[in-house]
Amino acid sequence: MNDLKLFRVADHQVVEIPGSAMALERHLQTLIERNMKAMLGIRFLASEYSTGSRHRGRIDSLGLDEYGNPVIVEYKRSNGKAVITQALSYLSWLRDHQHEFESLVKERLGDEAAGSVDWSNPRLVCIAGDFTSHDTNALEEIGRRIDLVSYRDFGGGLLALQLVASVSGSPSALRTLSTPAGATAPPAGPGGGGSTVKSVRQFYEESPQSLRDLYADLDAMLISHADVQKQFQLHYVAYRRIKNVATVRFQPRSHILVVQLAVNPDTVELVEGFARDVRKIGCLGTGPLELRIRSHEDLKRAADLVRRSVEGR
Repeated sequence: MNDLKLFRVADHQVVEIPGSAMALERHLQTLIERNMKAMLGIRFLASEYSTGSRHRGRIDSLGLDEYGNPVIVEYKRSNGKAVITQALSYLSWLRDHQHEFESLVKERLGDEAAGSVDWSNPRLVCIAGDFTSHDTNALEEIGRRIDLVSYRDFGGGLLALQLVASVSGSPSALRTLSTPAGATAPPAGPGGGGSTVKSVRQFYEESPQSLRDLYADLDAMLISHADVQKQFQLHYVAYRRIKNVATVRFQPRSHILVVQLAVNPDTVELVEGFARDVRKIGCLGTGPLELRIRSHEDLKRAADLVRRSVEGR
């Protein structure tokens, strides 16, 4: 299924650069572990982590993603046939060893990261040279949060990653925030039921219809890109490809959508009240550039920045 192609262009002529799997699976794992945040948006925690006598295995890589979700990463040099079942087998270990995982996060990333681990929907990332249509079709039936990522080594220092398929795994994440006016909103997302912390769904429910309509247009803008995935976290709606591209929060009283994008603020003209640099400011979303959208005029101003974030520019 991996149809990613790379061409060298010279004098208006193109020559395809053939891609291949890496010679050794361990080389792929080591490369990604050393660059996991840049390549996958995941903070690396441990390699070849032992699951003990009961589960009898070693997890290729453990990490924590941009949303605070625990991540298991498994690799296969070529075909990904066995990598999905292998990752799933380690998920039960992860759920049974939450305290051990949080201790590892504390040791590697500090108290703040350990205190913000979100157990509502752990994530599996399976990386292989290729996946079959059977692999991708099986994801919806499995019912877990899984990303299938294929890679190609083009030589000369060129490595490509492609998100082949992704499922959110959480039933609440499959519902939409498009409840008509007067209708009952869907149940709160993770942490919403019985929690004193309001979920993004609750803030959405409190929003005036004009703000919901504005969000619907922003949502359409983001998911118009075919490989952008939408997932519901406790505090925000997250949009991502392999890495995060945007998060959206609602401020009903102020009639504002707070959007954070993966765009370098140094490349943007920061306008007070519309765009600001949040790299040194604690905030609930992810992404260094924050936009405050109050109207469709603001949304039009934001369109190019949204595109840049999705395209990784």
